[in-house]
Amino acid sequence: MTRLVLALLVFCLAVPAALGDDTVEIETATGNHVFTIELADTPQLRQRGLMFRQHMAADHGMLFDFERDQEISMWMQNTYIPLDMIFILSDGTVHRIERDTTPFSTRSIHSRGPVRSVLEVNAGRSAEIGLRPGDTVRHRIFSNAD
Repeated sequence: MTRLVLALLVFCLAVPAALGDDTVEIETATGNHVFTIELADTPQLRQRGLMFRQHMAADHGMLFDFERDQEISMWMQNTYIPLDMIFILSDGTVHRIERDTTPFSTRSIHSRGPVRSVLEVNAGRSAEIGLRPGDTVRHRIFSNAD
């Protein structure tokens, strides 16, 4: 019985992040913008990413946490949704943005320098909010978290 209760507790604690109950706040010249995110913080979650999904709400995204600054390469294999990929340093600073990636492409998209994470949002959203390199992303994984 104790194992069952422990398993249910672990499941309940893990479900909110998997369902997108986490958020990031992005500070740009146009203001603060909040996105509901899923956190991809394990090798399995990072490998799957947004593959096979056919829809994502305009104010949603996926934050890939690589746990330390490193060169990152992403691709769009098996990804139906065109995305903007936002490469973010460990202090939450936007390093670079790859806009409007091509669905199903196996072309490597590089961070062009060591970064801690990548935030994927629907293509065009980064332009809509006026996102530029040097802007700030706030989330508990970054050293700027309050």
